[in-house]
Amino acid sequence: MSDTTTQPVLFPNLFSKPIHVAFDERGMSSDGGGLLLQAADEKLGLIAALAGCLRDDRQAGKVKHSLEEALGQRVYGIALGYPDANDAARLADDPIHKLMIGRDPIHGERLASQPTISRMENAVGRGELLQMAKTLTKTVLHRHKRRLGRRARKTKIILDFDPTDDPTHGQQELSFFHGYYGTYCYLPLVGTIQFGKEKKQYLLCSVLRPGNACAHAGFVAIARRILEQVRAVFPRSRIIVRLDGGFGAPVVLDFLEQAGVEYVVGLGNTKPLKGRAAKAMAQARRAYRATGRRSKSTTRRSSRRRRPGPTSVGWCSRPRWWFIPTGIRRTTLVSS
Repeated sequence: MSDTTTQPVLFPNLFSKPIHVAFDERGMSSDGGGLLLQAADEKLGLIAALAGCLRDDRQAGKVKHSLEEALGQRVYGIALGYPDANDAARLADDPIHKLMIGRDPIHGERLASQPTISRMENAVGRGELLQMAKTLTKTVLHRHKRRLGRRARKTKIILDFDPTDDPTHGQQELSFFHGYYGTYCYLPLVGTIQFGKEKKQYLLCSVLRPGNACAHAGFVAIARRILEQVRAVFPRSRIIVRLDGGFGAPVVLDFLEQAGVEYVVGLGNTKPLKGRAAKAMAQARRAYRATGRRSKSTTRRSSRRRRPGPTSVGWCSRPRWWFIPTGIRRTTLVSS
């Protein structure tokens, strides 16, 4: 950061006396809040644990920045609003960023350059990414087990999985145009966890996927891993999985039932589904008009196994119940 400013006088025409502002104090930084992040990480040990998943093939005699330092620099930079690796050049001498990775804020060596950061990111393989994902999930689960104390024994756990858009710029690999979001993007799958009656959700996983991935791409493998880890830490807990309409595929529903968890999956508002619900919805509306009370209507249709067609996603393996809103603030229960 420069030690001088080219405009020391502000608002010359607004006040009778000039206001002088000088940024000539050595070692200034606007990222003081980063020290709170560093303190939180010291308690969690997350960056050190993630760095432990990486393999360092560099020549030891030429290494100036350890993997833990480079990873910490990248994580803190993203958290403080510097997502581009090119920002490493302007942050190399920032005293707060130095302090966060354990260097003297004034006399410590410069931080890693953009090429060093980029080489670190590109050297990570699939196996290392998997171990880092497991480490993140493990850290989150154990942190909340300590927080909940005795309540952790039989707490209700809600797992939410949602795809989200991550807009891209330029010729980024595996970036595709997504019609729903109207932009070129990646489509990461984000998983969160919620405990008991708490309203707050906590990040459990985030998996980067190509921009043309379908909503449930890779979900079964990701959910299987996370359920194993959750049950290892909370073996007596009731687990509920919530998904939106993009996950309403037979392969997903079959997996959730085989995994022995409760689940709620949204469905698209399609004509076949409306047709199946028509009878029950008519009954519910007639009952409401006759009594003025909301009621629950059910209908059951025979379910047949359907062979996969050109637009099919698989077999319909068993009957399932679907809940459809009738518009009278009550739910219609339909079996498919």
